Amino acid sequence: MSPRHFLTLQDCTPAELEHLIQRGMQLKKLRQQGIACEPLKGRVLGMIFEKSSTRTRVSFEAGMFQLGGSALFLSPRDTQLGRGEPLADSAIVMSSMLDAIMIRTFAHSTLTEFAAHSSAPIINGLSDDHHPCQLLADMQTYRELRGCIKDKTVVWFGDGNNMCSSYIEAAVQYGFNLVVSCPEGFDPDAELMRWAGSRAQIIRDPKQAVQGAHVISTDVWASMGQEAEAQARIKQFAGYQVTRELLDLADPQVLFLHCLPAHRGEEISHDLLEDPRSGVWTQAENRLHAQKALLEFLIKPSLVSND
Repeated sequence: MSPRHFLTLQDCTPAELEHLIQRGMQLKKLRQQGIACEPLKGRVLGMIFEKSSTRTRVSFEAGMFQLGGSALFLSPRDTQLGRGEPLADSAIVMSSMLDAIMIRTFAHSTLTEFAAHSSAPIINGLSDDHHPCQLLADMQTYRELRGCIKDKTVVWFGDGNNMCSSYIEAAVQYGFNLVVSCPEGFDPDAELMRWAGSRAQIIRDPKQAVQGAHVISTDVWASMGQEAEAQARIKQFAGYQVTRELLDLADPQVLFLHCLPAHRGEEISHDLLEDPRSGVWTQAENRLHAQKALLEFLIKPSLVSND
């Protein structure tokens, strides 16, 4: 049987994505109660990192341990990938020894090629095109703090980057309405916007964009690999900083999210993470619980309840 991969949110049905939210919350509650849940005993996750990480590495490594399994950290410096071994060859060999492989990389094609030759599930821990694991955590966070996100309005501020692409997919899969507010020249993927249809739109004016918003989310203006553009981007995105005053224009129950790390004074005001409307710290912790649900789902689907 071919393995299930998780490269984008389109790799799961809406029902499966809803299950992951519910299971993530269950696993979080069990951990808070000190109840062990170890369905992945003896299972091993390989983690390939081409990009540096804090939350992705800690959450996947800790998550596998808490589920009873273990995780191996692999970087191109430490493996034959760094010496030019073809991705297909590495995928065949690694997947014969591992139960799943998480890859955090630059080119999304690295993930698709690995998945094409892997006998184990491949998980996108981040690529230049998508960041689906972060959206699992974001959706779980909204459910915990505000309730069902269906038909709510979410505003994405900033670059039409990997996070924005995953928000576009989430809008369709979870049934909310997405507004992307970005300067010209930084629009999200046009094909993905067409696919989303009426679920996603672009509004340039930040104050207009946040009217009635239930979620406001953003990211750094210069992602990994764009450091040389950082100073130019600060000027280009200057009007798109998220502040407390901007949140005041949204729905009274608006929730602010940021995938972190945050650059205070750039994409957000210095005081925003401490605002009571911020769910950022819950969001960061939920990477652990949402990904535990994903690991359980992909590695041992027979143990996943349909309740």
